[in-house]
Amino acid sequence: MTINILFIGDIIGEPGLNIVQMLLPGLQKKYNVDVTIANGENASDGKGCTEKEAKLLFDLGVNVITGGNHTWDKFQSQEYLKKDARVLRPQNYPKGTHGNGYHIFESNMGKVAVLNLQGRAYMAAIDCPFRTAEWVIAKLKQETKVIIVDIHAEATAEKIALANFLDGKVSAVIGTHTHVQTSDERIFPNGTGFITDCGMTGPYDSVIGMKTDAAINRFLYQTPQKYQTATDNVHLTGLFLKVDSTTGKTVEIERIFLPEFDKAVVSS
Repeated sequence: MTINILFIGDIIGEPGLNIVQMLLPGLQKKYNVDVTIANGENASDGKGCTEKEAKLLFDLGVNVITGGNHTWDKFQSQEYLKKDARVLRPQNYPKGTHGNGYHIFESNMGKVAVLNLQGRAYMAAIDCPFRTAEWVIAKLKQETKVIIVDIHAEATAEKIALANFLDGKVSAVIGTHTHVQTSDERIFPNGTGFITDCGMTGPYDSVIGMKTDAAINRFLYQTPQKYQTATDNVHLTGLFLKVDSTTGKTVEIERIFLPEFDKAVVSS
C-alpha cells in the first residue's frame, strides 16, 4: 500500500495563498493526494503565519503547515503556535520555544509524521538539526515509518548532507527557504526522496517574493528597506511523493512548477 503526499513550497503572502486556492483542489484530484503539507512561514504578507492564513490553508485541504526562521516575524504567529499542533516551527530551536517541531497526521491511508528542522550555516546558531533529527525520528518511528522532513536551510551542502545522513531513516527530506526551486529531485539508495529546494509559491516578478526596487536598494545602500510582497507572475511549486506505507520508502517523486490558470489542473 502506498500513501500519496503533496508538499507545497514556501507560500508568499496573498498571491501565494490565492494560487493555492486556485490550483490545490485540481492537484489533489490529479495525484489522488492523501496528505498535503505546505511551508507557510511567509504566508502572512511575506512574513510569518498567523491564525488567519493557517485557517485558510486548512480550509483548502492542507493538513500540516511547516515553518522556518520567518515564523517569528509576527508576534501573532508566536501566539498561534501555542494553540495549533498542526502548525510547526523548526524542532531544533532552544528548549522552551513556543510551538511544536513535529506532528503526526492520521490520513485515510495511515499515519504520516512531519518533522520541521532548520539549518545553521549562514543562519541562527540554534541546536544541531542532525542530532535533533536522530532522537525525534526514533520517537516517531514508534508510530509510523512514513516520515517527511522539511529542512529549512540556506546552504545547499547542509541540506544534501542531512539527506545522506537520514537516507533510509525517513521517507523524504525536502529543502525549503531559498525560494528557488532546484531540479535535483531524486530517490537516495536507501529509499529517501530528496530535493534541495522545493521552491516558492508566489510572485516571480520579484526578488524571491519581494518587490524588486526595495530588494535592489537593500544591496545598493546596505540599509533596511520596507518589505513589500510582489504581485505578478505567480506560480505554485511543489513535490509529489508516493511512499510505501510498510517500508516508509519513497517509490515515486515528481517536481511541480505551475503557473496561474494552469488549464490542465484547474479543469481536472
